[in-house]
Amino acid sequence: MTVDTETRPLPAARHARAAVAVLFFTNGALFANLLPRYPQIKEDLAIGNGAYGLAVAAFPAGAITAGLAAGLLIRRMGSARVAVLGTLLTGAGILAAGLAPSVALFATALFLAGAMDALTDVAQNAHGLRVQRLYGRSILNSFHAVWSIGAVTGGLMAAGAMSLGLSLGVHLAVSAVVLVAAAGAALRFCLPGPDNGPEETGPKETSRKETGPEETGRKESGPEGLTAEGARGTSRVGVVLAALVLIATAGTLVEDAGNSWAALYLSDALHASAALAASGFIALVGAQFIGRLIGDRLVDRFGQRAVARAGGLITAVGMGLALAVPTLPGTILGFALAGFGVATLVPAAMHEADALPGLKPGSGLTIVSWLMRLGFLLSPPIVGQVADAAGLRTGLLVIPAAGALVVLLAGVLQARPRRD
Repeated sequence: MTVDTETRPLPAARHARAAVAVLFFTNGALFANLLPRYPQIKEDLAIGNGAYGLAVAAFPAGAITAGLAAGLLIRRMGSARVAVLGTLLTGAGILAAGLAPSVALFATALFLAGAMDALTDVAQNAHGLRVQRLYGRSILNSFHAVWSIGAVTGGLMAAGAMSLGLSLGVHLAVSAVVLVAAAGAALRFCLPGPDNGPEETGPKETSRKETGPEETGRKESGPEGLTAEGARGTSRVGVVLAALVLIATAGTLVEDAGNSWAALYLSDALHASAALAASGFIALVGAQFIGRLIGDRLVDRFGQRAVARAGGLITAVGMGLALAVPTLPGTILGFALAGFGVATLVPAAMHEADALPGLKPGSGLTIVSWLMRLGFLLSPPIVGQVADAAGLRTGLLVIPAAGALVVLLAGVLQARPRRD
């Protein structure tokens, strides 16, 4: 008989959930404190656009380089400790980048900050999944929503520091100390013990022998079309893992398209004013935040598979129509639908990868987190090349294409859990 997943979790689980939320918040806020300072850094270093572009690409490059080490560190140190240590080193790298006297040192500092950020990202998601297993229901999307709040807060902190006339060094030092201290304080409330061991608390005071597979987060049956025994085959697991990477990458690709190209497309192709052109990015990020806020309830009610398929369809149809019939309101709505559609994709892929049988603890999550960053690294040049050859409107077809890919691959995600 399964545990009643609506039962209120014990205090230890609730405290751990709050602690993980703090880790996500600080991770989002740290780098966001640096982004608004980029124009000042570019001016201080007296570098052109080409050198600047290569330098800032060092951050995702560092993340990709170090990302695979996360699983090993988590198994040795525990996900909570890795997340807090990564936060500390990310803050140090960002401060070093802000104070770098040359473009080479600036890029090196960003590379190291990106590497540490990747470790933090995997570790905080791993610990979030531990807490989710205690809750017996989806809560991972809420952590990603908190990350979005942290990113907005970090940007506002930077804007406030600049309006107060704080120097770059003072601003980044203060923000790093405050955010790292918050992450360190959260560590004492994280779950104890190894990440691959049984949890000591659950949604209610019930022996784990009385619970079904839902509480542990491990599926009794595999993804669509796979049995539990068949999923243990190396080749089958590899196919599922590859599909999960593509699903997560589709989410990051759509997100990056909004970050990098929405304002440019609205201003150049649709002749929007500078202020209105920013609406595309705001609409995408805002709708993505809303999708993450309600995503856990949708997943609990309909399952990861149905939510991902619906999201992929919303993304493909919404942005596809916006590009087919280009109008200013329709395009802004299209970006909003795309952001809403992909809101749960990355958490869904991480959850499923972490539950794959036959892999060491943290390995599936590490691989998905590592490879999905290729979406951020490769999407700008791919869209740019297509845009140069056939126009940005054609280049942005990657967004509905990503949605269609998710619809095709969503079968590897878990269907609605059974509740006996």
